[in-house]
Amino acid sequence: MMSPHIPVPLLDLKPQYASLRVEIQAALERVAESQQFILGPEVEAFEREIAAYSACAFGVGVSSGTDALLIALMALGIAPGDEVITTPYTFFATAGCVSRLGARPVFADIDPLTYNIDPDGIERVISGRTRAIIPVHLYGQMAEMDPIVDVASRHGLSVIEDAAQAIGAEYRSRRAGSIGHIGTFSFFPSKNLGGFGDGGMVTTADGAMADRLRILRNHGASPKYYHKVVGGNFRLDALQAAVLRIKLRRLDGWTEARQTNASKYRRLFVAAGLCDPASPAAPTDDYPVVLPAEADRRRHIYNQFVIRALRRDGLIAHMKARSIGHEIYYPVPLHQQECFADLGYRPGAFPESERAAAQTVALPIYPELTARMQESVVSAIAEYYQAGAA
Repeated sequence: MMSPHIPVPLLDLKPQYASLRVEIQAALERVAESQQFILGPEVEAFEREIAAYSACAFGVGVSSGTDALLIALMALGIAPGDEVITTPYTFFATAGCVSRLGARPVFADIDPLTYNIDPDGIERVISGRTRAIIPVHLYGQMAEMDPIVDVASRHGLSVIEDAAQAIGAEYRSRRAGSIGHIGTFSFFPSKNLGGFGDGGMVTTADGAMADRLRILRNHGASPKYYHKVVGGNFRLDALQAAVLRIKLRRLDGWTEARQTNASKYRRLFVAAGLCDPASPAAPTDDYPVVLPAEADRRRHIYNQFVIRALRRDGLIAHMKARSIGHEIYYPVPLHQQECFADLGYRPGAFPESERAAAQTVALPIYPELTARMQESVVSAIAEYYQAGAA
């Protein structure tokens, strides 16, 4: 029998901070004593450490995950009239940065099991204006990169990996951010590696590209006050780098804890009779919950634990009443967002993305989650479906 209900937050960062407080305060004091707050040695060290962790030659620290995408597109020369193919089922920044440069986001639907862009749909939407592809490694699991890179190579396109949710994830033993021409990362506080505010990183194997990225993040200046190109203020703060360097040393342990929590959820959902162990792609009356799929030869880092749920909105109301943390990532696919109405997409254009938006909900998965908390989450979900069956 599962434990009685207890409140469970979607994310609680306080236990993590408590375990690192002394080290973090010392690092912040070190930066304060140096009085060097923008770029500098802390950022340079962090860039090297992230590049090594992600099996990349170069890392360029920037101000956010959004700015990482924006500067990557700028470095590739994406301009008005160009097209960039990506998924409609992702955080807004992926397509928003394309639009900000005057280019057109072009969408391809997702694989219903992994929620990542379906490589089979990419080639069908390539045109003479297409310049790049942005696969998003959603929820901590990498997209099917080999066929994506293959189609990009055949058509002379660049590949930007949006790895904002996937630091340390692997595809066939290759790390997120190391396969495409450019990788982009976010260190937003809720990420597996989260800072004390916004922060991001761009990775690449190309030294000339790394140099261009460094120039673009500092208003296009090289040397100082001499501007050959128009860039932006995309610099990473030293305080963020100092905090993130401490956290990076714990990242693999936190990832293992997330994976352990995912395995615990699987056992609990199966024991409660809520899901089919064969994991079909759609919830049914008999099995109202579909668990996250782990694709072959992947390292899933579980930035989120996202289930498909029958009568999802009713379940969410029930979870809210039981103080069970949850979130919908993402309730409206990008092709249905008001600001992209001029792209001309109609409802039904991307059925898998629309279905995912209507069925999915994320559950708490952070490393410090206790067994009792997970039992409370699953017990609340079981209670909802048992009441509906009565």
